[in-house]
Amino acid sequence: MIQDTTIPKAFISYSHDSQEHKKWVLELAKRLRNNGIDAILDQFELQAGDDIPHFMETHLADANKILMVCSERYVEKANKGQGGVGYEKMIVTSNLMKQIDENKIIPIIRQKGGMDAPTFLKSKLYINFSKDDNYESNYDDLVRTIHNAPLFQKPPVGNNPFTPVVKEELDGDIKLLHSVLRVMIETQGDRFFVDLSATANKLNISFALCKVMIIKLVQLGYARWYLKDSSIHVLDKGLLYAYENKLLS
Repeated sequence: MIQDTTIPKAFISYSHDSQEHKKWVLELAKRLRNNGIDAILDQFELQAGDDIPHFMETHLADANKILMVCSERYVEKANKGQGGVGYEKMIVTSNLMKQIDENKIIPIIRQKGGMDAPTFLKSKLYINFSKDDNYESNYDDLVRTIHNAPLFQKPPVGNNPFTPVVKEELDGDIKLLHSVLRVMIETQGDRFFVDLSATANKLNISFALCKVMIIKLVQLGYARWYLKDSSIHVLDKGLLYAYENKLLS
């Protein structure tokens, strides 16, 4: 069977503190799998006689994310290097497993009073599942992190509003563009719009060439089409540009 490489794989590391804790981790893993994440958990995978170190080494290396459920006992075992938790810590921090990118590790805090993490994870941003009242919002955060689907997308950087418009923005025939803008402003006067044909006639240029120049001015935000592209309205930005470039008499 060929595995779908688009499905993220999350290995869940935890300590067997109690049956209640094991059940909580099991339910988390089941829900992650229902939400398109290949959650790897010993309760799914291991049977009597299986090689536990091999299971850990294989899945820690293959996982896209490693979820470390930091209960009080887990933190103690990791710091002391005890049991399976200590072995997993050794694998993650060892130079023998260079294929493991430490940025893949997501600490999950599941504690009754504190918010502690193993020493080697203290610098990492964690998700706190200690309070059941906040479970849903924290679960959404976890799933979005694993799927690389943040709630808020970073918007593109816009233009500096304090940078003056430079002439280089007007690519093409700057002199003709200036002439078209100047005539439009003079013709518009206190009216709302300027006729495209009248602008072309005043400049003694073809209708098509005049329209091309106006399209460029519209794209720059200096003008706006009016009445189904047959007329144009000069905007405040165009007036300011004309003033700054001494196009107005």
